Amino acid sequence: MKAGVFRSLLAACTPVRAHRFEGRAMGTTWHVTVVGRPGASDLRERIARRIEEVEQTFSTYRPDSELNRFSRFARAGDEFPASRDFLAVMRTAARVHTLSGGAWDGTLRPLVDFWGFGPQPQGPAPRDPRGVEALLGEVGFDEVEIRDSALVKKRAPLTLDLSSIAKGYGVDQAAEVIRREGFSDFVVEIGGEAYAAGSRRGGGPWRVGIGRPRADSAPDEIDRVVGVQDGALATSGDYRTFFVRDGVRCSHVLDPRTGRPITNGVVSASVLAPDCTLADGLATAAMVMGAEAGVAMLERVPGVEGLVVVDTRDGRLESHPTKGFHSEPVG
Repeated sequence: MKAGVFRSLLAACTPVRAHRFEGRAMGTTWHVTVVGRPGASDLRERIARRIEEVEQTFSTYRPDSELNRFSRFARAGDEFPASRDFLAVMRTAARVHTLSGGAWDGTLRPLVDFWGFGPQPQGPAPRDPRGVEALLGEVGFDEVEIRDSALVKKRAPLTLDLSSIAKGYGVDQAAEVIRREGFSDFVVEIGGEAYAAGSRRGGGPWRVGIGRPRADSAPDEIDRVVGVQDGALATSGDYRTFFVRDGVRCSHVLDPRTGRPITNGVVSASVLAPDCTLADGLATAAMVMGAEAGVAMLERVPGVEGLVVVDTRDGRLESHPTKGFHSEPVG
């Protein structure tokens, strides 16, 4: 028997099993499950390395990240040579900005810092929000031009914070690593954002959980499960990161149109999309837009479904799904 035929027969007889990997990155944890026969012994290291590359590009905490270098770039009108990763995320970001009518904006960094949600927490929320009006003059995603291999600031002070979309890109890039190794059935999750390909072991779509949107819920408490196959599920929520000022609950999700935390009652938005970068950005946009406008926006995007959850004044959680969004409540 020829060696190649023997190896093929041996592979066919090797039982299929689930390989699981995990790690820490981007300020959270990541988990990967791959269904297949043994192979790619260094797969975990390859995944971790790619996620690290994405973090190094988009981190607001690392002074030498590409994003921070762009934010410090002070020459309006000049080209800032940008990496393939940076340009890819910026193109999706521009799409989300347009689809949401400006409800998502990646230049909110001065306001994120002002409200105490930036890399250097400022303690209690500012007591005098009049400074918001001045800072609104420093934001505007339309003030960044995206070229073939570079970015151009139209105004030098512009800074970026792509935290609400970069994690989804990290998920997509980890998925690409796994695909290149020849696997077709897997799920990647980074901090609750997930991409699922093919089928889970035993067949059928992967079952991805959405956390219970309550501040007192456990980190691993699941509210509902969504079947995901060859697509991504991302959830944006404010039920863990917020502050209370003068008896008013203030979200870490900011409205670019007002410069202030959202007060529309939305506590979470989950989006199903072909890729996790898009899903991640649209989930934040839907939170800012509110239940009615957010769902309407998601309905207009081909291949996208979603769910917006509102905490009503009487303390109930009210769900607003798109027509094609299906989930299974837990408990």
